[in-house]
Amino acid sequence: MKAQDSFTPRVLIADDQADVLEALRLLIKSEGYHIETVKRPSDIVKSIEERDFDVLLMDLNYTRDTTSGQEGLDLLTRIQKLDSTLPVVVMTAWSSVDVAVEAMRRGASDFIQKPWDNARLLTIIHTQAELGQALRRGQRLEAENRILRDEGKPKLIAESPAMQPVLQIIERVGSSDANVLISGENGTGKGVVAQTLHVVSSRASKPMVTVNVGGLSEGVFESEMFGHVKGAFTDAKADRVGRFEMAEGGTLFLDEIANLPIKHQPKLLRVLETGEFERVGSSKTRRANARIISATNADLGEEVSAGRFRQDLLFRLNTVEIHLPPLRDRREDIPLLAMHFLRQHERHYRKNVEGFHPAAMQALLKHAWPGNVRELDHAIERAVLMALGTTLEPRDLGLQSGREVSRRLEDMSLEEVEGFLIQRTLAQCDGNVSRAAEKLGLSRSALYRRLQRFGL
Repeated sequence: MKAQDSFTPRVLIADDQADVLEALRLLIKSEGYHIETVKRPSDIVKSIEERDFDVLLMDLNYTRDTTSGQEGLDLLTRIQKLDSTLPVVVMTAWSSVDVAVEAMRRGASDFIQKPWDNARLLTIIHTQAELGQALRRGQRLEAENRILRDEGKPKLIAESPAMQPVLQIIERVGSSDANVLISGENGTGKGVVAQTLHVVSSRASKPMVTVNVGGLSEGVFESEMFGHVKGAFTDAKADRVGRFEMAEGGTLFLDEIANLPIKHQPKLLRVLETGEFERVGSSKTRRANARIISATNADLGEEVSAGRFRQDLLFRLNTVEIHLPPLRDRREDIPLLAMHFLRQHERHYRKNVEGFHPAAMQALLKHAWPGNVRELDHAIERAVLMALGTTLEPRDLGLQSGREVSRRLEDMSLEEVEGFLIQRTLAQCDGNVSRAAEKLGLSRSALYRRLQRFGL
């Protein structure tokens, strides 16, 4: 039984007898597998910490105690903490049912008695290697499924002169692996540009993983970004894959990057500089292979000057910078965007709406759009819901100026007033969530929850 060409397992063999090690090495290597051998329990741990293996074939008995298997059993528990997905096949010449049961209870995948049967041993190695690979693939897929992503191709509508430089940069750098920083006001479409960059890249067939960096509480940043191993902390009930591993071969989109706390910035910088990281609770170094796209509505130059953002991290993030103009500077795109959102919401709500009354389109063109494209999307969604006929009227849009809203505060509900105050404070703080949260007397995570609830 030869290993498949597309899958060559790496097998670690551990035994304190040199002749046994050599016999096993020759036997398994003859099947085309990559082999490493060690003689001591401490060397097993060191090897697993430093490299990934597909199967561990280990003796249960070492020099401390050559008959009970206790040293090997204790080692099994430690190996499970290091890598719960690594299949472990145990061997002993002092076989007993009790030892076999205890070994399986502690995480062993199978059991071999010395002297072994060559055919059976090779079958077990092959089977466990394939099962281990399947388990690791499943773990990654399960982690990816927890991330809500739009799998469809993005719709970047940009025909105005103000958007032409954006399209030109996307065309030039989209296919590269260069890190890109997307800047612009809230709601200008930074996420859509990030998706577009991913779709036109050579990584399009791999995942694009989005993480709102500013929305992560300080206590979970490392676990979310780099993953953790079972038992790393109180609530770590199982191994968890981090965002860098989820984005393997694809794109990692770091939204709201300016709100990354200064204490965590060196940890992100290290991955960008070396491509290496460790899961929380593990000393095994892993390699990151993801293109980094980040976005912010803040002026990172000012953040650097104020000591809130590391300059060396900024240099790593903005190999290329794309600045998105606000909607008020690209009014030529408003009719196209409005019709695009109309068709989206018409399908979603199963309504028959053909288009806009000229007065409604005129209202859209004149509005200030402080919330940019996102505000336009919400206005069209409301209009589709409120429309009584097949044409959207100005009244359906519900557009109001800031002065009109201020005059009507006494008519608002408590929730509407809260949403208005949050939006106004964000505008006063130039979209900086951390400063707005401080001004409102909220924690950053509490403000993010409210932003999500109000669609801001």
